[in-house]
Amino acid sequence: MSQGKISRIETGKILPSVMDVERILKALRIEGAVVDELLHLARRANVDYTSVRVLARIGLWQQQEDLRALDESSLCIRHFLPAIPTGLLQIEDYARCVLTPTVTGRPARDVERVLRARMARQEILGDAERQFTFILTEQAVRWCRASAEVMARQVQHLADVSRKKNVEIAIVCQSTPVPASPLSSFVVYDERLVRVEMFSGSVALRDPRDVAYHLNIFQFFLDHALTGELATEFLRSVAREFG
Repeated sequence: MSQGKISRIETGKILPSVMDVERILKALRIEGAVVDELLHLARRANVDYTSVRVLARIGLWQQQEDLRALDESSLCIRHFLPAIPTGLLQIEDYARCVLTPTVTGRPARDVERVLRARMARQEILGDAERQFTFILTEQAVRWCRASAEVMARQVQHLADVSRKKNVEIAIVCQSTPVPASPLSSFVVYDERLVRVEMFSGSVALRDPRDVAYHLNIFQFFLDHALTGELATEFLRSVAREFG
């Protein structure tokens, strides 16, 4: 391991991986319980999993406050959305349908309180100092989570938001050949943190290599997507289909 890397770890410029910590402990000939403790801390620092059950205990509305804090601490926020528009892009009626539990085992929630927090969080889209890029698949745009009337308004809302100067909405069309699969939703905050969504919760990744890899994934799909006026017109056409 180079002295430069050691220095960057010591000054907090990079986060050491679990392997990095193992190598340092071995070089320093550290043994016993302290090894297990430090490796446990390294794993937690690099991968932070939060289950929906934990969120349900503290209040699912609190997650919206946590996400708002992440948005406010970042200048460049990139969303990859293969399944559904994120809460930042949802109109109230659509969000209410999304937030209402429908699958057995999904924790109950105070839908109206979560909804209010989600709508308040959207104010940050008006902050011109922050740049938002959203990549959605065509499936995410068309997936019917609500009535046709609500879906028409939701998709039209996406088209309207895409006109903001600090917002780019890109669409990966089903007819476009794409030599990769969109496996999961994720958000990259600047170049420091990735948050990956799963059915059971979310995982936060802070290792610079994980962040860089997800940025590569994001750019790959962006290169295969409609952008600008083409994306806006596509969204308007889908809204007309629902309407």
